[in-house]
Amino acid sequence: MGLLRRSGGGSLDALVVGLGNPGRQYERSRHNLGFRVLDVLCERSGASFRNKYNGRFAETRLGDARIALLGPETYMNLSGPPVANAARFFKLEPAQVIAVYDDIEVDFDRIRAKLGGGLQGHNGLRSMADALGTRDFLRVRLGVGRPRRGDPRSIADFVLAPFEPDEDPEALVERGADAVQLLLDEGVEAAEKQYP
Repeated sequence: MGLLRRSGGGSLDALVVGLGNPGRQYERSRHNLGFRVLDVLCERSGASFRNKYNGRFAETRLGDARIALLGPETYMNLSGPPVANAARFFKLEPAQVIAVYDDIEVDFDRIRAKLGGGLQGHNGLRSMADALGTRDFLRVRLGVGRPRRGDPRSIADFVLAPFEPDEDPEALVERGADAVQLLLDEGVEAAEKQYP
């Protein structure tokens, strides 16, 4: 397995957290890409979600990795406490937590993987960092880009809106799930190399 396995005594190798907002009105928004990647991972592993830790939760295997999937349903800016509660219960270090989320600082359709880093004004990341007590968790950043020239919407309105007709988020979501799988299988260095 990659670099995630620790000897903390927990029963899991990693907690994969997809960030998003609950509610039908947000399902297809840019801000819910993390939730959509979780759906793909759940389907690939044959798992099913149940309600736990104030969100959609599943324990499963991906390859050799024993993982949990968590989509906090506390709204984006309150994502951290459910994540910290689950990580604490499973005795996971922050570096065993993988946050999957939309990122306006990354061009649309690009993916970046890394350990730690800044918060880029992302309220979900800020909440996670506050609750975990560190920024040193793994990230899979799904690029949504910024509003196009002439688009009068605020960043908040932009990320809460659906994708444009000429944008295909489905391929991005599938590749986001692939990036999580690579992190689990080969570790952060391999993921950073493939998704710089």
